[in-house]
Amino acid sequence: MNTVEIKLNIDETILLSMKEKKEEFEKILLFYTAFSLYRKGKLSLGRAAQLANSNRLDFIKKIQEEDEYIFDYDKDLIDEMIIKARET
Repeated sequence: MNTVEIKLNIDETILLSMKEKKEEFEKILLFYTAFSLYRKGKLSLGRAAQLANSNRLDFIKKIQEEDEYIFDYDKDLIDEMIIKARET
């Protein structure tokens, strides 16, 4: 697999204020970047998990730990899905 290296310069005081080590901060950045791109529809769930260096199940668990929805349906769509499910 070909990879691309992306380098970021982060002020050390940010890590200190978060009380995080560089490696843990990298994981945090990757997760939230991947999650944001997934929520915006830029990446599938599988690709977002891959970006976060995670498998799909662990990525889903992490999303749930953040009290975020995995799937984003509006109320009308949910109501319609329930009605159709009852009809079948």
